[in-house]
Formats: sequence, structure tokens, C-alpha cells
Amino acid sequence: MSARRIAVVSAGLSTPSSTRMLADRLADATLHQLSTRGVEASVDTFELRDYAHEITNNLLTGFAAPELESMINTVVSADAIIVVTPIFTTSYSGLFKSFIDVIDKDALIGKPVLIGATAGTPRHSLAIDYAIRPLFAYLHAEAVSTGVFAASDDWGGTGDQVAPLGARIEKGAAELADAIARRDAATSSDPFDPSNYLRGGDSFENLLGGFAGD
Repeated sequence: MSARRIAVVSAGLSTPSSTRMLADRLADATLHQLSTRGVEASVDTFELRDYAHEITNNLLTGFAAPELESMINTVVSADAIIVVTPIFTTSYSGLFKSFIDVIDKDALIGKPVLIGATAGTPRHSLAIDYAIRPLFAYLHAEAVSTGVFAASDDWGGTGDQVAPLGARIEKGAAELADAIARRDAATSSDPFDPSNYLRGGDSFENLLGGFAGD
């Protein structure tokens, strides 16, 4: 059986970031769940703040810098994706949405996705279902049933306060592992064909070479 690849996208802005902490725990739990199913897998983790300028420039100019091209290609060619965003003003962060906006709208069709979100208060937990899940439904990705939300209290508690977050992480990871295990390994797209993953198909190299998208 071919090894599987999981791409992890964290939209946290601070260092250290609770968003990254949740992303790492979801990734570790998914790898463990896959291991129990006899499936070998690896993880590529990306912090969107490291690509913030490139994402903005892509939105403004219509083409992606090589570093952003490479990252997007790795994400969309993975067997599954784990995405975690902080909740700002009752929805996903602007950086997270901007990243989604520079990916071709067809690049995530059928892709298993595990959604995570973080915020200071549990009041924002429903944002996964009324904001983030519809976004991936529009992209025809296959988000697993369980979304994992972590509030500040989930990290600072002890005993019974910690267990619910751990249980949610394990449930979401198990669902993603099931979705990965029942699919054939993904076939990597051509890294020299940005039309496979970039909205408009525009890259820096292609524009220099005379390529122009819509």
C-alpha cells in the first residue's frame, strides 16, 4: 500500500499559536489512527503567516511566487488536508480565506478535510458549521463530520476540562483516517502546471514566459 500524505494548514498569527497547537495534535492523532489501520503516512505542515505577503501579492497581481506555488501544490496534491483557523469576528480569519481564494476552485474536489478552529471563548464553536464547513462544501471537498474547536479554557484546564478536547481530537482524527484509508493514494499533479492548483493558472515563471491566464 502506498504511503499517504497529509497537508496541515495552520492560519494562526501568533507565536506560540494555539491554532498551531491544535493543528499538531490533530495531525499526530490522525497519524496514530492511520497506523492502527496499517496505513503509512507523512505530514507536511504549513503556517500561513509565513506566506502572508506572497498570498497578498498573489491576490493583487494575479500570479504566485515560487514559494507559494510549491506550498499550494503540496497542499492540493495531498491525500487529505487538516485546516485550522482562528475565529475572528465570528468567522474564519482573513488570511485563511485569502489562502483559499488563491487556490483554483476545483483543486479540492473530493479531498478529505478535517476542520479545526480556535478562539478565546466557546461561544464561537458554531463557526465551524455555519462559516467554515459551507466554504469547503462550495469547493466540493469532503469535510469529515466532526469539526474540532478549542477555546482558551481547553488548553488551560486539568482533568475533566482537558478530556473533552482530547476526545474531539480523536474522533475527528479517526474519521479522517477512515476517509484516507478507503481511498487510493493521491497522484501528484504536475508541479510545472500551475493550472492544476492556482486560481487563474498564473505563476511568476509562466507570466515571464508569456503565459497569461484569464
